[in-house]
Amino acid sequence: MLKTVKFGGSSVAGADQFRKVKAIVESDASRRVVVVSAAGKRSSDDHKLTDLLYLCHAHLQYGVSCDEIFDSIRDRLISIRDELGLSCPLEEKLQALRARLNRDFSVDELVSRGEYFTSMLMAEYLGYAFVDAADCVFFNFEGQLDMDKTGSAIKTALETYDRIVIPGFYGSLPSGRIKVMSRGGSDISGALAAAATDSDIYENWTDVSGILMADPKIVEKPRSISKITYGELRELAFMGASVLHEESILPVREKGIPLNIRNTNRPEDPGTMIVGNVEEEEEDERFLTGIAGRRGFNVLTLHRHDMNLSHTLSRALAVFDRYHVNVEHITLGLDSFALVASAASLGDNLYEIISDMKKECHAEDIEVQDNIALVAAVGRKMSSRLGTSGEIFNALGSNGVNIRTIAQGADELSIIIGVDNRNFETAIRVLYDGFAG
Repeated sequence: MLKTVKFGGSSVAGADQFRKVKAIVESDASRRVVVVSAAGKRSSDDHKLTDLLYLCHAHLQYGVSCDEIFDSIRDRLISIRDELGLSCPLEEKLQALRARLNRDFSVDELVSRGEYFTSMLMAEYLGYAFVDAADCVFFNFEGQLDMDKTGSAIKTALETYDRIVIPGFYGSLPSGRIKVMSRGGSDISGALAAAATDSDIYENWTDVSGILMADPKIVEKPRSISKITYGELRELAFMGASVLHEESILPVREKGIPLNIRNTNRPEDPGTMIVGNVEEEEEDERFLTGIAGRRGFNVLTLHRHDMNLSHTLSRALAVFDRYHVNVEHITLGLDSFALVASAASLGDNLYEIISDMKKECHAEDIEVQDNIALVAAVGRKMSSRLGTSGEIFNALGSNGVNIRTIAQGADELSIIIGVDNRNFETAIRVLYDGFAG
């Protein structure tokens, strides 16, 4: 058994969190690959190291001294080291970094130092080998991840040292320059490491006990999801749920490696297991896995009698594409179809888009519904359960929620319902209380 474990910023925010990480790692000898984020917030009024490093760079760009900010970063790292009784020569390394800082210093290299120093401390604390991400995570000349070269380097590092700590969030270009990933990049780093080492499980440790079935700001104390498929996860993420980004799970999804989201502060909780498929005997009685949604959409319905659907639809989509507006959902009828797009993306171009669609699609009418919220009921069991849609629609109607539009994916993993913005939270609560809670 081999596990790759990634610890987020909240999991390594201070010395106490480092101690929790060590207890978790040492409790299972198979946790031999550790990926670490930069130290995060210790409290709500604290700052992440990454944010402070970005602020340092902004000061440098405007010719303003960043000494005070840099000193707070140094003090934070040294306090972790000293409280844990470590010997890493941080003063020397940080002084060398400070001496190099100027207006032309690479922002990517600067902000990557949060992960670099946090991981260096974690490696010493665990007694693992520190493997710099610059030496094992590689990008090509176009700035895209070089999966083959990265996988080979990480695999070689594990074979060489047996137990390793790798900083998340960054790697290196062919020129040797540091390149960072988008925010949340440490999740990608963890997935890369798990895939490269053919890990049996990829554990992502954070400050929540898995993925919740609904937004806790809307539903009071929603249950966590014990097991979810990658397909369901994608549906929830697309509809706005605060879950892992698709890019961050792609390497392990492609290799069929289960991903376990765990809570560093409650290691006894099993968290959420994300898998390719769930065996039928493992299922419980609930047919909804999770509920998510977003406000602020417009629905444009084009009417044209006896139209060539594919030809007319392609012309309508070309109009949206011309204005760089992403169509999120499409519903089809015999003499009509509806296109759903966010009001923000339509912006001031709404009436130009309507005008162009009328002209190019020879539309008899285009109806616009605004202030629409989309709510997705996601569940792998819906396709095999009779009457699912009817039960959902009946529950919403009985609670005064008017359904404005309906869409269902070909894989039948989700039913997406359009409601008035004002009914958004009510719809989510009705679905949760009736079918998920």
